[in-house]
Amino acid sequence: MAKQAERRAATIEAILTAARRLFGTQGFAATTMDEIAEGARIAKGAVYHHFKTKEAVFEAVFDLVSRDLVVEIDGAARAEKDVLAAMVAGTQHYFAATAKGPTGQIILRDGPAVLGWERWREIDAKHFGGKMPRALSVAMEAGLIAKQPVEPLARLLLGAVTEAAVACAGRAEIARAGAEYARAFKSLVEALRAKP
Repeated sequence: MAKQAERRAATIEAILTAARRLFGTQGFAATTMDEIAEGARIAKGAVYHHFKTKEAVFEAVFDLVSRDLVVEIDGAARAEKDVLAAMVAGTQHYFAATAKGPTGQIILRDGPAVLGWERWREIDAKHFGGKMPRALSVAMEAGLIAKQPVEPLARLLLGAVTEAAVACAGRAEIARAGAEYARAFKSLVEALRAKP
């Protein structure tokens, strides 16, 4: 039984690795299940055994990329002096990472279109989006910002970040746009900071 579970896990990993590369480089629409199977070096039937649709494969890849992005963001934010500075650094990293390449293709370009905004937000809330309420709670407990209801403030800030990231993805000079939005987000967060 353990061998079968190991084979199953290895097959799923191969599918997700191949799909991640394909979705990231050529996009969801241009990727076929045949290409995913070929990239994973398995039969197409094996892909369908584990994932009923290409959308299901994409959702699993989106979740994986989102999880990996949060690990990167945590690394970028860890060195900051306080939780507000960490929120800014993490958001700057999010803009930079989603503004280009495979991460941007999966998270911002294809994610909302393939998953729909509701499902996109549900998955994001487990990863990047879920960090905002926790960070704001910590900031309030530390006296960095005035105590207030966390959920509305988190939604407003996250909405600003999401809208900015989507706007960056549609720009010709993505990196420059991301830097501009990151500076604007820093201004928003710093305006929340309690005055000594």
